[in-house]
Amino acid sequence: MDSVEGNIKLLLQGKDVEESQEFCDFTLDMQNEVTAAKGVAPSTPADFTPTLRDNVCYIVAAVLVNDEGHVLMMQEAKSSCAGKWYLPAGRMEAGETIVEAAKREVLEETGLETDITTLIMVESASGSWFRFVVTGNVLGGTLKTPACADKESLQAKWVEDLGELSLRGNDIYPLIQRAKQYCARKEEPWHPMLLPINKPHTRLLLRLVIAIRKRVNNRLCILTSDKTATHLPVTEVNPVRSLHSTLRKYMTEIFGSDLPPHRPQGVLNVELKTSSPSGNHDGMCLTLLVPVRKALEDVPLIDKYSWIELSKPVGEDLLNRMGKNMTVPLNVIRVSTLIN
Repeated sequence: MDSVEGNIKLLLQGKDVEESQEFCDFTLDMQNEVTAAKGVAPSTPADFTPTLRDNVCYIVAAVLVNDEGHVLMMQEAKSSCAGKWYLPAGRMEAGETIVEAAKREVLEETGLETDITTLIMVESASGSWFRFVVTGNVLGGTLKTPACADKESLQAKWVEDLGELSLRGNDIYPLIQRAKQYCARKEEPWHPMLLPINKPHTRLLLRLVIAIRKRVNNRLCILTSDKTATHLPVTEVNPVRSLHSTLRKYMTEIFGSDLPPHRPQGVLNVELKTSSPSGNHDGMCLTLLVPVRKALEDVPLIDKYSWIELSKPVGEDLLNRMGKNMTVPLNVIRVSTLIN
């Protein structure tokens, strides 16, 4: 119990969990067995290995807002969208962390040097496409003008009204809205600054913090897996299905077909560091907070899972993170809306 509660504390602080191994309770092989038992042919190979720029795509997007509320935008140079405007964004490169990739993209496309301070949104599609949206502060550099146009961008500028620009895509509106809300939060409660953990993984993983109240004493409890060492439940992400589909399938594995009412609250941490071109750890782990809206006494479990009651202080801290804007939102989007 101490190690699990300790890991909850670490997650609430935006830190890495302390585990001796990479746990996975519901692998793709197990998921395929469940699918095949229903008479459906599995669509994903059990030995799927995420490989950057081959079968998994990680995008970074930086939304920087100045004191006047203007947003840093850049004008595209590549032929497919030349002249259109967009946020500084692009694909992560081999060996990069999310923060390193975001800093590089901002510098290449706008000429400005930045301090990335927090994630503000994680977007996902098909279980193998992820966009990490960050914000931060400008430290220096020179704003790119048309005279400095190159293959990365034609120019950059601070923009007050996006309606004046010809945009590459409207998908950036929710990102900008989120960043402006975060920057204008003042005394309003928001999640603490959250930076990704630079930790390599060989698989795409989803770690769940499933929280529920115990009716008898109103204390908060969390679900643990008792497979091998006691730990927070972890499932492998199906790369051809949405994260919502992966979550539902795993929740069914835990609770059975009669799922208790629940909803994904938001992201508590992201663990990712891409490998060098010759490496094999382009996987990732997202930790998702999932409150259950039913009393513990009314929710049966299937074998090898159990509830652990949190101490009152830790339970209150976790309960506080279930409020509005207290976690980084996870936005699961349709494939048809993707812009890389």
